[in-house]
Amino acid sequence: MMRLHHVPQSRSMRILWLLNEIGAPFEVVSYPFDKTLRSAEFLTLSPAGRVPALEIEGERMFESGAIAEYLCERFPEAGLGRAPGSPDRMAWLTWLHFAETVTQHLAALTQQHLALREPAQRSPIVTQLEAARLGKCLAAIERRLSTPVENRDHLLTSGFSACDVAVGQAVYIARHFHRLDGFPELSAWYARITARPAFQASLPAPEARLYTRDFYPPLEETA
Repeated sequence: MMRLHHVPQSRSMRILWLLNEIGAPFEVVSYPFDKTLRSAEFLTLSPAGRVPALEIEGERMFESGAIAEYLCERFPEAGLGRAPGSPDRMAWLTWLHFAETVTQHLAALTQQHLALREPAQRSPIVTQLEAARLGKCLAAIERRLSTPVENRDHLLTSGFSACDVAVGQAVYIARHFHRLDGFPELSAWYARITARPAFQASLPAPEARLYTRDFYPPLEETA
């Protein structure tokens, strides 16, 4: 049995979605967004005190990109990976890990808007810069999906994959900090992939959501 250690609406959501797509048995241990992950017990699972952590057959993994690669290799019948030698292998690796490029900006924005409790600790400059950088990432996804090839319904020409899961989960969070207006291909792709039952099964209950607002605009300078 696989056991996923998970915080709702965090990086571990992409592994939860991936596991739901794979369909193999697993269980979830959920944590709040607080210092619980710094406990000595959890640090044996993930030494930096972050999710996801995955237990599988007595072994432990952390880092969502590594876990995603491993799961795709372990369950090739799910069709979510692209093996060495596949024409889409290079693109698969690129876009799978591009999710973390997006997420680094989301982490900075989450810290500014949610983790820093005191308004004086927050930086309007940081929120404006990171929202702009996030917009550039969304534009990169839009360009990829606008590439004039047949059947460009997903990030890879060969169809749905773990790339759509990883980047799709990043876009799910990005919507809280940057509007998708102006990105028609991205918006259509996002609607397609989030209609999948595996995504819907990965959504948190309303009371477990980290992001309590639909949108957090960049902060403004105060006089």
